[in-house]
Amino acid sequence: MPLKVINESSTSPAGLETVRSGIYETLQTRRQRRNLFPLSALVGLGAGVVSAFFSVFIEAADNLRNTLIEWSAQFPEWGWIFPVLFGVTGAVLSVFLVRRFAPETSGSGIPHIEAVMSRLRTLKWSRVLPVKFISGIVSIGSGLALGREGPTVQMGGAVGNAVSTFFKSSPREQRTLIGAGAGAGLAAAFNAPLSGVMFVLEEIQRDFHPLVFGAVFLAAAIADIVVRYFSGGQMSFLVPNYPALSIASLPFFVLLGLVAGLLGVLYNWSLIRTVNLFDLFSGKGKLGIAAFVGALAGLAGWFSPIAIGSGHALAEMVMVGKFALSWIPLFFVFRFFLAITSYSTGASGGIFAPLLSLGALMGFAVGHASHYIAPSIVTEPAVFAVVGMAAYFAAIVRAPLTGVALIVEMTGSYQQMLPLLVSCFCAYAVAEMMNNLPIYETLLERDLDRDSSRLNLSEPTLFDFEIEEGSSFSGKRIRDLRLPSGCLLIRYMVDGKEYVPTANTFLEDHMRITAIIAPEAEESVTIIRKGCHKK
Repeated sequence: MPLKVINESSTSPAGLETVRSGIYETLQTRRQRRNLFPLSALVGLGAGVVSAFFSVFIEAADNLRNTLIEWSAQFPEWGWIFPVLFGVTGAVLSVFLVRRFAPETSGSGIPHIEAVMSRLRTLKWSRVLPVKFISGIVSIGSGLALGREGPTVQMGGAVGNAVSTFFKSSPREQRTLIGAGAGAGLAAAFNAPLSGVMFVLEEIQRDFHPLVFGAVFLAAAIADIVVRYFSGGQMSFLVPNYPALSIASLPFFVLLGLVAGLLGVLYNWSLIRTVNLFDLFSGKGKLGIAAFVGALAGLAGWFSPIAIGSGHALAEMVMVGKFALSWIPLFFVFRFFLAITSYSTGASGGIFAPLLSLGALMGFAVGHASHYIAPSIVTEPAVFAVVGMAAYFAAIVRAPLTGVALIVEMTGSYQQMLPLLVSCFCAYAVAEMMNNLPIYETLLERDLDRDSSRLNLSEPTLFDFEIEEGSSFSGKRIRDLRLPSGCLLIRYMVDGKEYVPTANTFLEDHMRITAIIAPEAEESVTIIRKGCHKK
């Protein structure tokens, strides 16, 4: 393309300033790319290696547990003691490591990463990486209904923090690298690079700036390549290549979405109540709760090894149609209970994999019911198990695009794209209409409300917030917020463009605002955070 020559004598001062600003922005973007992209590649490499080794050790722990159960079966009267002791030991050890060395590694770790991205928490990679790695292997390997994706997301973020610290990146670049590491972690956990990118943009960072997108995309792609090199490149789930059902089957997928939405709200409600209940215990009481849940998992594993653990094998069995319909209610109720109690113990582990197995069971049941009603239209009930995983994910996490991309990448079911979109939208809509918050947002709010003192600001610090629809700040002028002295809103972003606010600026839904807060005005963080969220 030929260059356009600008005649300064015929150009207004305002026009010249616009040109200079455009040139400066272009040069600044190129400089950031030169600095950020190589570091993003390094983050992807590190996150991929960590995830690959994490998966190897978890598989070894799962094999050890299954071997122990198989060996103990030769003692029918008292052999159950061995898997129970195995489950108790793993659960207690995981909770002890978390509580003693790194409390922020409790659970999936995704809410912690989200808090770090909002500058509401700090990330100490030197303790998060080893504690999350060891405690995650122990908890998941013991048979608790936890997944590896949450730990890999948090460990990936820790890798991003380590790289940015070593190369002395700017605060903004550091947050981008942490987000890139988180996306790389999810991509590596499920061999799903697109899902890793979507999850960061849709859930964790919520920033579609080209630099952020490029950094996350590069890290996720490299992490996926690394893991495929170690694992052989197979998809996460080996399921038949089911043909697409006819358009006439879409009403049944709408039904699936409605059921997923209702059960997703029930899951979120149950999980938060169980976490609050278990938090009434402390010290040895907390370890006692972990021992009880571990014993329950071990005892269940004695009768059916496929009923415990992450649920990957169970979901795959359901999706290939090799699961008895009569067992679905029992397995769904038990897995539901085991998933929420396992997470509530505070052991390291995520909710992705357990909720996917629940979604598969739910979808399989709806598929069989639909087949019974219209056998000529719904010819393959197992297709509903595949779609059910994405719909349940969309209802619980409230990230429908990530759910669709995740299931497509994990199963290769590209033919089911339309049913996936229909069911995920319906599940999402039901959960939203019931005013149920996404699970990670609820967990994050709960953590911040319980301990807002952990900020401990030592100097003026920048914080980013997003105005949610229906929040108390929405529609108000900045002067009417009556923020404490020492808190100043310095920037707001609309449609990707940044502006400097004034006292008369109106705050709108989905507007992103940046505040600088002095140590003496630390309570402003809580005030703004609550004001930006739904009433």
